[in-house]
Amino acid sequence: MDMTVTAIGNAVVAALEDAGYMHSTIGQVRKSIKWLGVLAQKQDGIYTIGLGAEFASMTTSPRTGRYSTQRHNDYNRLVWLFDSFVLTGIVDVSTRPSGQQGKQPDSAEFTRLLESFSQDMEQRGLARSTRSGFGLLACEYLNFLEASGISSWDDADGASVLGFLQSLRNRWADTSLWSAVASFRPFLKFTARTDLLDALVLARAKRHHKIIPLLDSGVERQIVDACQVGLVSARDAAIVLLSLLTGLRACDIRGLQLADIDWRGGTIGIVQQKTRNPLTLPLPPLVVAKLARYVLDERPLSDAKEVFLRLKAPHVALADHASIYVIINKVFSASGVEDVNVGSRALRYNAASKLLQAGTALPTISAILGHAHSDSTNVYLNADTQRLRACVFPMPEEARR
Repeated sequence: MDMTVTAIGNAVVAALEDAGYMHSTIGQVRKSIKWLGVLAQKQDGIYTIGLGAEFASMTTSPRTGRYSTQRHNDYNRLVWLFDSFVLTGIVDVSTRPSGQQGKQPDSAEFTRLLESFSQDMEQRGLARSTRSGFGLLACEYLNFLEASGISSWDDADGASVLGFLQSLRNRWADTSLWSAVASFRPFLKFTARTDLLDALVLARAKRHHKIIPLLDSGVERQIVDACQVGLVSARDAAIVLLSLLTGLRACDIRGLQLADIDWRGGTIGIVQQKTRNPLTLPLPPLVVAKLARYVLDERPLSDAKEVFLRLKAPHVALADHASIYVIINKVFSASGVEDVNVGSRALRYNAASKLLQAGTALPTISAILGHAHSDSTNVYLNADTQRLRACVFPMPEEARR
């Protein structure tokens, strides 16, 4: 088999063309292949896994002398394609797996521990995004231990836990540290190290419930009108309307399958990814109409079970909740709403708060939102300022003087 950069590059481009990738994407791949060919001249144009690793590490822009995200993404993607061909003889044009945990620990013991933790999470049926988040923190902690000269799990102690959390403060905002602790705790529970769990408590990370402002009724009307008249694609309209009108989580919108939709009854029935609880929701007629338009007229041909697919090849399910965030902001922009940066969480919050303002009982809101515990709905009370004022005692006349 010809293993020159030119031969493999031709195979890669042909595979991308057959898969229906956009011309602009293929053009960018051709540019990367050109520069890979320049690097390969030192070994007579032959491609090897080692050469690919060297090429992927060339992330500094020669023009600015700084790290280039574009080069990092383009070069790593190309090496992924080349390596798949070298190892299997087939170009893997699927999307790269998301949530990669980065550098793996060198210790064989730590590697086995990570693998066992990953298998345990999968057996418990945790969502992929949840497994990725928990695994990332576990991997970072084990790398932190190795950097501190610890290569055996028995040698890990409470001080290392606190030191690890302190190191996160350089990259995590104080308001987000609680999230890091919550994602790190399952790994320590899995290892049954109560001493490390006790150290985690000493970090005293507090959860911050940010008060998210409600959307103005005029803004809501703009968004709905834009979706209704066709200013955006049926796919994007359906996604935004689901989030705005039903309060579905991004992970559940992304994971919604064709079999989950009851077209005659106008409902969807899912098992929530976060709580694993079943949830059935009625759909407004406009949402049903947009879903039908997308499925019948816009949705690419695909064997994927998920409703919402990528517009660009490969036509697979949306990668993660970030895709939902991008779509929501694109629809807001197309509708003419300016200076509003929102995601599915803000729209979910807005839907819950509007139900509360309409006098809907908290248990009913909890059922609609699919909360595992009714107490989770209490956070939306802070948006109902009118009822909150009614709970405040008037200031005594003497105190006003």
